[in-house]
Amino acid sequence: MIKYAFSSTLWKSSEAGAWYFVSLPDELSKEIRTHSQWMEEGWGRLKAEASIKDVKWSTAIWFDSKKNTYLLPIKAEIRKKLNLTDGVHLDIELNL
Repeated sequence: MIKYAFSSTLWKSSEAGAWYFVSLPDELSKEIRTHSQWMEEGWGRLKAEASIKDVKWSTAIWFDSKKNTYLLPIKAEIRKKLNLTDGVHLDIELNL
């Protein structure tokens, strides 16, 4: 397992369903894509474990070819536990 740590801002998708995401930094996305693209499943999906503060969960990151970066979805359960709102800056640990 490879551990990454980064900071990013929570944002809400304008698409139907209103998913919340953080975008991985460009340089980190390039590194992950270079070394781990071979592990991607359909639609650029990579299984991952994420943690914010003391909350950890199993998830996946998705490569967004329009933004040329990976996106980490932050599901409602996690947002509620941590009282997260759109625009908040987060420190995140990610294990692939």
